[in-house]
Amino acid sequence: MRTKIVILFFLGIVQFVFPQTDHPKDYFRSPLEIPLVLSGTFGELRSNHFHAGLDIKTQKVEGHKVVASADGYVSRINVSLWGYGNALYVTHPNGYTTVYGHLQKFSPEIDAYIRKKQYEKESYTIRLYPKSSELLVKKGEVVALSGNSGSSGGPHLHYEIRDVKSNTLNPMFFGINVPDHKNPTIQNAFAYSKNDNSQVNQSAEIVQLVFNRQYDGDLLANTIYAHGEIGFGINAYDRLDGAINRNGLYSLEMNVNGEKVFQFTADKFSFDESRLINSYIDFERLIKLKQRVQKCFVEHDINNLSLYKKLSNDGFIKVKDSMEYNVSIIAKDFEGNKTKLIIPIKGRKDSIIIPKKVEKTAHFFRANDVNTISDANITAYFPKNIFYEDFYFDYSNIDGIVKLHNSSVPVHKSFRLSFDVTDYSAEELKTLHIAKKNRYGKLYYVSTRRKDNTIYTLSKGLGEFTLMHDKYRPTIRAVGFKNEQWLTKFTKLKIKIHDKGSGVKSYRVELDGKWIRMAYNPKTGILTYDFSDRPLEGTLHNVKVVVTDNVNNSSTFTIKFNKKN
Repeated sequence: MRTKIVILFFLGIVQFVFPQTDHPKDYFRSPLEIPLVLSGTFGELRSNHFHAGLDIKTQKVEGHKVVASADGYVSRINVSLWGYGNALYVTHPNGYTTVYGHLQKFSPEIDAYIRKKQYEKESYTIRLYPKSSELLVKKGEVVALSGNSGSSGGPHLHYEIRDVKSNTLNPMFFGINVPDHKNPTIQNAFAYSKNDNSQVNQSAEIVQLVFNRQYDGDLLANTIYAHGEIGFGINAYDRLDGAINRNGLYSLEMNVNGEKVFQFTADKFSFDESRLINSYIDFERLIKLKQRVQKCFVEHDINNLSLYKKLSNDGFIKVKDSMEYNVSIIAKDFEGNKTKLIIPIKGRKDSIIIPKKVEKTAHFFRANDVNTISDANITAYFPKNIFYEDFYFDYSNIDGIVKLHNSSVPVHKSFRLSFDVTDYSAEELKTLHIAKKNRYGKLYYVSTRRKDNTIYTLSKGLGEFTLMHDKYRPTIRAVGFKNEQWLTKFTKLKIKIHDKGSGVKSYRVELDGKWIRMAYNPKTGILTYDFSDRPLEGTLHNVKVVVTDNVNNSSTFTIKFNKKN
């Protein structure tokens, strides 16, 4: 790696000010030196977001060399316990930035830079923005080793390409190709009535379609009888060569009588719009049945996703009495492999036997208004435009359990839930926090803040909330050694920490009275210190660990060990 200062980082820097219309095919190389097999594709449907890059398999192990895709400089470094974990951002002279996430460790020179900053701030987690002259890299240079850090569910490399506006783009456009000879799979298809005057097979509720595969490979649905404005959605996935993962589609389009009325293409999006995925999919069906149904229509005014490339009447089909329609829904992957579902429609104005179910309550929320719920000890404040549509809101407060509707209604932005804690003593308030029930009925800590005589939380999910006390202190123990043991052959020092109440908020470790950077893996609860980080002085060494949970219960652990430098 070149470390000398370079004036005007490459002459190509001028390209930053010009719009990028074509994607260079030979500019970026693969970030790994092993064959590319994907566990996740760009634009894939994830919880509350579209996947922003490629997840590249690393043969079920950590430690593969991660190389810079092109010449550039390290413009950002994140060391985080969650999210992308250890992540590296490299900006290139053509204006693009490549991102490498879930890393195990950084290259020696980059790690030395990070280490210096961590010791200055006495913090393991850190976010850094090096100058363009500080950490220059060459194409193909090893910048890190692949890992499983952050919110990763297994060893892999998360890889992104972003433009000058920080939009994330499909890396496949840049020649990062992965073998794919398989057609997407359409598992289920559904018809939706837009309003009370619409119906499919005499139902205003969602209707699941029945279809069969034809000799030419297309899928043909049984004829449906409909009237009014209706839409369609499918539950589908794609598989690439060499993997069994169910990946996302690249493109979904719908044609009516040969005319394209809807198209969704996973090519580019901004992070600000990613949460709109909850409007794009049938969110209620996801929560209740664990199916991600992609809708071929737009039913919410707030949904202005840039991933929509073609919309006619928002994708809804106006079915008239005695008219016939031929609908084709085409699911494609990036290589052009496709699966087509054909849906014959006959317009017939029948009576509606199954009306749309509406459970009315005392509270009706309008999406474009501010909505509030308040009683003797709680206030829930919902800003305007945090819901996608108007609905009846289900509320109760029984035995301290506050029910704010249910989790099947998506929330686009945070709402505020406040509890009046006037009647609690100062001692009780020390351990008090807000908890929320998960889908299994278990209560877990949610971020809790205090202001005057209230404690409150900001949440992006409805459900059941309550107040809880956490009187448990964190636990701390040494891993693999005992007090005053000789650690002559040890290269690493490991400590296990855990908190069964509100969870670990922070930790501090000192070795011989000085702060040391111990990497923390919250998935295992293990703190790890590499003895090569700084030289030891003397033979007998003292370790002090202080762990604090989210309500500020704290534990201190000390232990000694013997080791020569």
